[in-house]
Amino acid sequence: MKFAFYTLGCKTNQYETQAMEQLLRDRGHQIGSFEEACDGYIINTCSVTAVADKKNRAVIRRCRREHPDAVIGVCGCYSQHDPEAAKKLEVDVVSGSGGRLEFVEMLLSTATDRVRREQCDNALRRREFEILPAGGLEKRTRAMVKVQDGCVNFCSYCIIPYTRGPVRSAPLELAVEQCRQLADQGYREIVITGIEIASWGVDLPGKPDPSVLIEAICRAVPDCRVRLGSLEPRIVTEAFCEKLRALPNLCPQFHLSMQSGCDSVLARMKRKYNTARYLESVTLLNAAFPGCAITTDMIVAFPGETEEEFDESLAFIRRCGFADMHIFPYSRRPGTPADKMPGQHPNAVKEARSRAAIAVAEEMSLTYRQTLIGTTQSVLFEESEGDFFTGHAPNYVKVYVRGQGLHNQIQDVQITEVYKDGVLGR
Repeated sequence: MKFAFYTLGCKTNQYETQAMEQLLRDRGHQIGSFEEACDGYIINTCSVTAVADKKNRAVIRRCRREHPDAVIGVCGCYSQHDPEAAKKLEVDVVSGSGGRLEFVEMLLSTATDRVRREQCDNALRRREFEILPAGGLEKRTRAMVKVQDGCVNFCSYCIIPYTRGPVRSAPLELAVEQCRQLADQGYREIVITGIEIASWGVDLPGKPDPSVLIEAICRAVPDCRVRLGSLEPRIVTEAFCEKLRALPNLCPQFHLSMQSGCDSVLARMKRKYNTARYLESVTLLNAAFPGCAITTDMIVAFPGETEEEFDESLAFIRRCGFADMHIFPYSRRPGTPADKMPGQHPNAVKEARSRAAIAVAEEMSLTYRQTLIGTTQSVLFEESEGDFFTGHAPNYVKVYVRGQGLHNQIQDVQITEVYKDGVLGR
């Protein structure tokens, strides 16, 4: 049979989709495109905001409308949080954010007997890390390895601790072995991912520091780039930087979760740091990795955010000098404390603040890319775009060169100018 996937949300979801694809291939099935006729379709959902829920429902409805006779399975945080809502959308198999192997088996059974099935547990009671096959999609140059699941931060705007459960860490030996396998398969870059990788190890014997895992992976695959997923700022200490700077294959790009550049807003968000601690992390990384790219996320128009607080955030991100940013207008998430906070902003305010923050982010991105002109970057090439072949430098800046046939090659490129969303080189 042929199955197709549609993945919404974070890199962890993308990893789990890849794992499920591998599980289906191992059972002799094909993976097709979501836009072509298949026997079954799987929608791996996100539920981080109400907007995400709306996207989930739209994709599911479209899939059922366009493929009335196909088997449709839904998994992920949306169906974990509200399985009844998923069932109402005429899907055949409903699962949550865990039990991927069981979900695949249910999907195959339903494709045969047309009996609808459901599997959703209580995420807060999970204690074991779910081991899934490592791998990447065909023709990809990079693969993801999930080393951690769950979160116990309970930020006021976030539903994820309820849909993913407590922290569970992959055993170090398992993560290292999966990375070795990926390197042997020809992948040139491995992305270490999880819901909050900074909490890796807190549930393991001896509570090892995440730097132990990062060091072990980098040493195990010396000819492969290793890129880190999102980091909690408090993990960045002098000792952390000292250990990581000795790893030549670690990509000097660090995504430091921020959300706001104002202390009073961070407090309402229930974040576990303030701007002073965040700036300390930025300073430590810049000192240990000169020229590194520090990227982040920012939520604007959080409930109660005043113009003064927003201006404070803009001034703070300028001080940090981010290489790239993702700007999100606050979106209400029913079931979270922030949804009931006073001072909810209208869409006009959200849009205006988003535009202002994006303008600052684009200005900083341009400044960072201009610093690369005249440098030589080691580029992992990925795909053809017209007359150009594109790839990413270790700092994750997109690089364009004229040429073809460079897929999965790493080449030194001299950067000549800023170009489109990246830089141009030869």
